[in-house]
Amino acid sequence: MTVIPKRIWPLIDGAFPEHTCLIGTVLKNGFAQITPRGSTQVYDNEHISIWERGRGSTTALLGDGTNVTVFYFNLGAKSVLPIGGLARLYGTASIHKSGPVYDKVWERLIEPEKKSDPEKKGWAVLIKIDRAEDLLGQPLKED
Repeated sequence: MTVIPKRIWPLIDGAFPEHTCLIGTVLKNGFAQITPRGSTQVYDNEHISIWERGRGSTTALLGDGTNVTVFYFNLGAKSVLPIGGLARLYGTASIHKSGPVYDKVWERLIEPEKKSDPEKKGWAVLIKIDRAEDLLGQPLKED
């Protein structure tokens, strides 16, 4: 089953640096915690991956089972995302500090992100996407 339409894969994979995806989690006080992640990639039909190397509150919030929102915005992408050039993807995180997922995320990671973690101290976060929608909340579908 394809939850993430293939037509938006190149947009997400090529978002950095001009259209870096924003990653959202929820703070304990209920406010949204939004942070850019240049490492955002489509892992497969149902997953988004990020390489987590941060030291802030977003990193502290990410764990197995954390609800995560991935937000992509690019007005220049209206031919692919006609309603505002925007995609929202909602899912649940799983953490991978070693193993095949860790290796695959690192392997596919863009060079600027690898250079920001030369000692490979970060880890892979795989977000299983349950819902992908446009600006109006309508599901993103394959054409």
